[in-house]
Amino acid sequence: QVQLLESGGGSVQAGGSLRLSCTASGLSFTGYHVGWFRQEPGKEREGVATMSRDGTPYYADAVKGRFTISKDNTQNTLYLQMTRLKPEDAAMYYCAADNWKTADYGLTTGGQGWAYWGQGTQVTVSS
Repeated sequence: QVQLLESGGGSVQAGGSLRLSCTASGLSFTGYHVGWFRQEPGKEREGVATMSRDGTPYYADAVKGRFTISKDNTQNTLYLQMTRLKPEDAAMYYCAADNWKTADYGLTTGGQGWAYWGQGTQVTVSS
């Protein structure tokens, strides 16, 4: 049974920082394309940052220069470091993985068709 568990969400003021974590069981991140996605109520899910198996990162234009995706293979954990947060960053953030669909494809399609998903962690940003 594959399980992805996100943590690290919370409430911050605009301009603040958060680091999200996603720990996997039942699969190894070394063999999968991985990524972070977010969704606001009533809106479509969108890609935030993804990483291909070879370690190449991809970022949505809205977060480029502010967010950093990384992973620790020894702990099988994926991270999203978020800095200079804005109110429009508020959303439910999801960790996901897929063995076939590429990271750039996942970013542009909001993770459409990706195989494995976490339960999400909430991020709120106040002004």
